[in-house]
Amino acid sequence: MNTRPDSDEAMKKVTETRADVELSNLDQPLFDGAGATKRDLVDYLDAVRDRILPVLRGRPLSVMRVRPGQEPFMQKNVPKYAPDWIATTTVWAQASHREVSYALCNDRRTLLWFANQRAVEYHPTLAEAGGDHPSHLVMDLDPPEGGTFDQVVRAARLVERALADSGLDGAVKTSGAKGVHVFVPLDGAGFEDAAAATRALAARAERLDPDVATTAFIREDRDGKVFLDSTRAGGATVVAAYSPRIRPGVPVSFPVAWDALDDVTPTDFTLRTALDRLGDGDPWAERMPAPQPLPADLVEEGHAIPIARVQAMHEGKRRARARRTDGPTT
Repeated sequence: MNTRPDSDEAMKKVTETRADVELSNLDQPLFDGAGATKRDLVDYLDAVRDRILPVLRGRPLSVMRVRPGQEPFMQKNVPKYAPDWIATTTVWAQASHREVSYALCNDRRTLLWFANQRAVEYHPTLAEAGGDHPSHLVMDLDPPEGGTFDQVVRAARLVERALADSGLDGAVKTSGAKGVHVFVPLDGAGFEDAAAATRALAARAERLDPDVATTAFIREDRDGKVFLDSTRAGGATVVAAYSPRIRPGVPVSFPVAWDALDDVTPTDFTLRTALDRLGDGDPWAERMPAPQPLPADLVEEGHAIPIARVQAMHEGKRRARARRTDGPTT
């Protein structure tokens, strides 16, 4: 947790006020390689507020911030200096055995406050605050090191086919990095069943063409294939549609039609180009199918598949023991 105000807080220059939020130092560079200023970030988020707020509202929010001269950092706990009008929710963090006070970005004023804090990336949870089920099943497709977006698209086609074969429908967006995210809205599935269905869906997609995609959690086992990450479940977060990313050129996680995947690259959508491509529309909301129940056979299959992180942990320990036993090779 980082509770210090911005490094230039003592000398901040209030440039303007929007929605009763004081905006400071707007003409400073956003970060090295951004090719954009803090004003560009604020203007972009303000312009897309009617699209991004619906996917943030009511969900515990983590943000990636970047301050001048420092490395980007993930902020989960609401800073002590945050204004008292920001809505919050408390969540027990099992990993750290403590309560975390998350912000709920429910309105324009909160979004502008985060933008003024140099919060570039917005990562909401898959469940609303206090909810007992995830709103979506999510598959994260990551290319191998040095891989191309064409590889990701080929893997996405496998996921699309696996969805159709399972009687499901989903929406796809660029991750804002090198991959894509597939979202399937759910009708009341619990966390464990949603996680199991995600594992089964990944396994079905992998079986369609194991030369293209893999479910191998350990990186060295992926053999240059696209990783179908089925671990975005439970309390996990996924970067929101329309969220910028802290990468050169400030790409944006952007909705894409399934039939348009072959015609785009992630760098087509940036802080400077996304608004023109959006026009007056909200393609993420427009293309999102209605919530769907999970097929019983998909859930049953998934419960028989080991949880990837747990399996990888045990495999890592096994390999470490083998190396100690076998000793160095010559």
